[in-house]
Amino acid sequence: MHPVLPFTIAALLFAIGVYGVIVRRNAVLLLMAVELLLNAVNLVLVTADATIRSVVPHSGQAFTLFIIVLAAAEIGVGLALILQLYRLRRSVDVEDLPLTEATAPGSEVAR
Repeated sequence: MHPVLPFTIAALLFAIGVYGVIVRRNAVLLLMAVELLLNAVNLVLVTADATIRSVVPHSGQAFTLFIIVLAAAEIGVGLALILQLYRLRRSVDVEDLPLTEATAPGSEVAR
């Protein structure tokens, strides 16, 4: 099989993932977009491994296995954070999250 088709599909998956990361406001959909990015990279690694085997055999498959393990850990931690966020704020909207914590008057930390 010619490697252009898998590389094109991987580029489309990556573009959809980047679009999802930039546009989505829901934290669960944001995690799904990150998974699309990781799967696009996996497809590129496996395709490169299938087409170029002379340098290091099965190196693309080893990197892909590492990325799958990393993605599983990311989903576990990410979903735990999203569930805790929902319990505290009753929303998983990323734009509603405060990036800085407001300090109450009189509760400043001594340095």
